[in-house]
Amino acid sequence: MAPLLRPAVAAVAVMAVVLAASAPAAQAASPAADDAPAYRNHTVGGKNGWFFNAKTNATSGNYSGWANGETFYLGDYLIFNTNDNSTVVQTTNATTYSLCDPSDDPATSIYGGGGGGGGGLEEANTIPIALTSEGTNYFFSDADGGTQCQQGMRFEIKVEHGKGLPPSMLNAPPAPKERVLAPPPAGTAFSGTGGVEPGDGAGDNGGAGRSGACRAAAAGGRFLGAAVAVALAVVVAA
Repeated sequence: MAPLLRPAVAAVAVMAVVLAASAPAAQAASPAADDAPAYRNHTVGGKNGWFFNAKTNATSGNYSGWANGETFYLGDYLIFNTNDNSTVVQTTNATTYSLCDPSDDPATSIYGGGGGGGGGLEEANTIPIALTSEGTNYFFSDADGGTQCQQGMRFEIKVEHGKGLPPSMLNAPPAPKERVLAPPPAGTAFSGTGGVEPGDGAGDNGGAGRSGACRAAAAGGRFLGAAVAVALAVVVAA
């Protein structure tokens, strides 16, 4: 009987080693997710907003300077307080950004009116734009034939991974390349109060958001449990 049990005992020993080696790695992934910053909103330009005065040929703020003082993560929102005089162009194409011209770039998204004038009487807009592309993102206004962009209504940011995209943004359709006010992706509510409300696992203000690392750790635990069950079944069969 003893010689028959040796292979089964060896199988259990191997599984125990796998458990010991894998469990710490799975547990180590969770703190990293817990330490990631909460999703948040960034009001572009702060209190100065996103405005352009055609009479003075000037923007209402220094947008590159503002961006340099912020840290951005996937799942955050940029909030543009603006009016129908300006647009917001979102792109990851450096050439489009340098030319201040999105006309030949099918990957851009354009929001807002861009009616021009700059008299200050245009209808006010609040445009929330989700950060869904990791890496360098570019934003500018192409209104007035690109003049607003050329006069400083532009900035670039580096989007870091953070918690990663919340589930509500993973399969969100791309924004249309039209001058429209596009709402945030379904499932992640923009409150307009400076915070992204919890929804579908995403949330500021204490909202529950689990990163891919947490999900991977949970999946790893289920796999190891199943493997141990198989090994025990081999022992019983022997």
